[in-house]
Amino acid sequence: MDLALLRTFVTVHRAGSFTRAAALLGLSQPAVTGQIRTLERQLGRPLFVRQARGVSPTSIGDELAHKIAPHVDALLEITEADLDEQWANRTLHLAGPPEFIAVRALPALTPLVAQGLTVRAAQGIAEDLFEALAAGHHDLAITTSRPRGRLLTATPLCDEEHVLVAAPRWAARLGGAAVVRDKGVRALEHLPVVEVHECLPFVARYWAAVFDSKPITAGTVVVPDLRAVLACVAAGAGLGVLPRYLCADALDTGEVVALLDPPVPPLRTYFLVVRTGTLAHPHLARVHEWLLRAAVSW
Repeated sequence: MDLALLRTFVTVHRAGSFTRAAALLGLSQPAVTGQIRTLERQLGRPLFVRQARGVSPTSIGDELAHKIAPHVDALLEITEADLDEQWANRTLHLAGPPEFIAVRALPALTPLVAQGLTVRAAQGIAEDLFEALAAGHHDLAITTSRPRGRLLTATPLCDEEHVLVAAPRWAARLGGAAVVRDKGVRALEHLPVVEVHECLPFVARYWAAVFDSKPITAGTVVVPDLRAVLACVAAGAGLGVLPRYLCADALDTGEVVALLDPPVPPLRTYFLVVRTGTLAHPHLARVHEWLLRAAVSW
């Protein structure tokens, strides 16, 4: 049986669409449709059912994909290894939250860049990144949520701790962490808030996890970058909730102080997300492994 037909079948099964699979394979949609029809004739069974949006596999299609996908990926890995021994002379299209990309991911990849890897970075929210990754615009995305479906595969990368912070003068006016611990959310009700969005995603998540309540105030300063949130908080614009990795230096120097040290701080998990099967590409597998190793110390 033609390996190209099986690769096209696995790609369509993961993508759920002839159009999306064609884009990922670098083929036309009629070519993909023709290959699937050829495979169905050879097997004597239908593999997909057309729907209003894309296709869904038949039970035979699901069974076939389960059996052959690991072998198709392994053969692709062997082929790529033979054709691409110089893995570093490739371009990585990386996407994720701008702060995490800038502070964590890109510095960690610097040794690979020194070996010849080229990096092109982009930013965006998780759902947009999943769509762009599925369409082949990115090679790897770092997100804080798991994708749905078979086309994308997520691997946990690291957890980040969220910290409630403010400038020292605000902490002094409150009376310190002991007062916040005793009074809870009531001690914070009238403080201005610095956030990345009007819906207060970081503050709302912290309030729910630590105080079991919702914030009752609106953002005083809303700026779509956590580094800007840190700068505004340090300047005294109000309280904020930030990842510890981003504000650790400011905490050490006293530019900002933690308003509370809860027994179980809120955590958020980051994931490395790739198109299923693409870790067969040596340069992408190398980057994936490198980031996982670096994250051990994060």
